[in-house]
Amino acid sequence: MTIIDVDASHVARTGFFCYMSKKKAPGYGLKFRWLEKRFAERLRIKMLELPERGFIEYLPGEYAWRAIEAKGYMAVHCLWVVGKSKGRGYGKVLLNACVEDAKRAGMKGVAMVASEGPWLAGKRVLERAGFECVDTAPPSFSLMVKVFGKNPKPRFSGDWEKKAALFGKGLTVIRTDQCPYIEDAATSAVEAAAKAKVKSRVVELKSAAEIREKSPSAYGAFGLVFNGRLISYHYLLEKDLWPLLK
Repeated sequence: MTIIDVDASHVARTGFFCYMSKKKAPGYGLKFRWLEKRFAERLRIKMLELPERGFIEYLPGEYAWRAIEAKGYMAVHCLWVVGKSKGRGYGKVLLNACVEDAKRAGMKGVAMVASEGPWLAGKRVLERAGFECVDTAPPSFSLMVKVFGKNPKPRFSGDWEKKAALFGKGLTVIRTDQCPYIEDAATSAVEAAAKAKVKSRVVELKSAAEIREKSPSAYGAFGLVFNGRLISYHYLLEKDLWPLLK
């Protein structure tokens, strides 16, 4: 097994794992341009070399596109191992590579938002790598952390219901370009609302600071808010979204 370090100098050649077979899709282009800015903020991507399939994406906590207060920590956005590579310990290998980077950089530790729902890794793989849960958020989020020494622990930004209520009536699609799947998720939600004759709008959060300030979910990078209440932080098929809108 070999780990490939992806950076600004060769991301156009290596890709960034997701949407590798859909490089002409709008979501791929949006993520690529988003990455160009994030590499300057010390974002790192490590991918398993084929035929193994998996990757990890992380950056310093003050720049994390998650609703967390984790300055001084390394924050993991995504950890994903798929196909025949699952169950072979590669998730722990990728996490350990991130931990070693954080130690070399003199950081306080490593933090990651986990969920028992879709789009994020579950907390079990993090527990096996020595992480502990230091905070929780609805509906199923855990803030998993490996602390170096006796440093203060990070936390979620909070005030979820208050933030959701500020978006008012109708369907609000909260989006960023952090994940290439968000473009399809946002488009699908708007189309479903139109068919259900529900007023909708799209709100784009354009910085890590905006996510901490405005996101009604710990995931931060995407959300669906209906009549001032968060109904999903992940992609919903039209058949799953319609009952919620009615």
